[in-house]
Amino acid sequence: MPRKPGMTDDKIIKLYKSGMPFKELQSIIGLSDRAIRNVMYKHGIEMNREQSSGQPRKHKVNEDFFKVWTHEMAWVLGLFVTDGCVNKQLHSISFAQKDETILQMIANFMGADYVIYSKRSSATIPSLFINSKKIKKDLNNLGISANKSMIVSFPKVPNEYLPAFLRGVIDGDGWVDIEGYRMNITTGSKSFVYSVASIFESWNLNFSITHIKSQANNLIYRIWVKGKNDLLQLANILYSNEIGYYINHKRINMIQHSNWQLRRLENLLNTENFTLSKMCNWIMVDGKLIKNSTIYNPRVKFRTNLSQTILDQLNIWANELNIHVNYLIENGLQNLLLTNEAIEFNKKSRPKDRIQFKTTYNSQLLEQVKTKAKIEDVFINDIIEYSIQFIDINELRRNSN
Repeated sequence: MPRKPGMTDDKIIKLYKSGMPFKELQSIIGLSDRAIRNVMYKHGIEMNREQSSGQPRKHKVNEDFFKVWTHEMAWVLGLFVTDGCVNKQLHSISFAQKDETILQMIANFMGADYVIYSKRSSATIPSLFINSKKIKKDLNNLGISANKSMIVSFPKVPNEYLPAFLRGVIDGDGWVDIEGYRMNITTGSKSFVYSVASIFESWNLNFSITHIKSQANNLIYRIWVKGKNDLLQLANILYSNEIGYYINHKRINMIQHSNWQLRRLENLLNTENFTLSKMCNWIMVDGKLIKNSTIYNPRVKFRTNLSQTILDQLNIWANELNIHVNYLIENGLQNLLLTNEAIEFNKKSRPKDRIQFKTTYNSQLLEQVKTKAKIEDVFINDIIEYSIQFIDINELRRNSN
């Protein structure tokens, strides 16, 4: 199809930039839509997807969402760094979350149609897909590209929006102890974890960094904040601005040792009419947040035989710290499980002074210990006795203050 007389490249570009649909451009210029695109590519003109197709966008989205810093944008960006994916071939990004309420919140902030899609009918994790070349480009400008998990760097987040961003990171790949004493963030990027460390240091938080190897032999990093006082200090920073915040159990676990922070959250829930349906460990009773004893941290009785010598030492520590022996044991078991190391000892050298010992344990922790016992082909009391060396007395002393 030949060009019509007088249709130079400059005139074609001017007509295209006027926003005229392709069907009209073809009739005026005399070229096919592919030929018109080639003119744009030749001169490096950015293409407008809606204009090029001649059809409105199938699913709406605010394509400028990641261009301007807001508390909502920072929170969503934090979630995307941890649980998002940039498609390498297509102009598409996606968020994956077990909790669809979070995906609905993301869609709402981004002005996007809430369309859940799964590539496989057998997939169990819902995903929110957003198609946009502009958004993909803006994320790339922020240092977030395809295959980011091991190399992603910490974006240049303005100080005002750091709490919202890290709130999103914790909501995505963070873990908060249900007892409110420990929090960690997991990442495969060394650069990212040390950037977080720098921020925590500027916030005067006590933190530590550990790492383990994944099955693919890659290093996985965890940055920890431990102690109820440090967690409360962190919560006070992260939730100083409620904008863009999605209520979930991680915040509740983090602030449970602070009556005033719980009251503040209660007021927010009552004022803004937030739902507690996803806060599985807590319920609202007479206008107050309380732990749901039927599902929160259920404790179960368990009886086994332990070394008298070990129990004597545990009783000395328990009296010093004014806590129960079972909390010492649980601390050692939790730290042992976190190391993911194999248990190595001579089964023939088991203690000869074992006596019957009965106490209560966190049911979830006990199940994890039972699973490890099967894998390691040892008894549960072997694991309990082995875990004593992993008890962090300093951490327990800080938590008891």
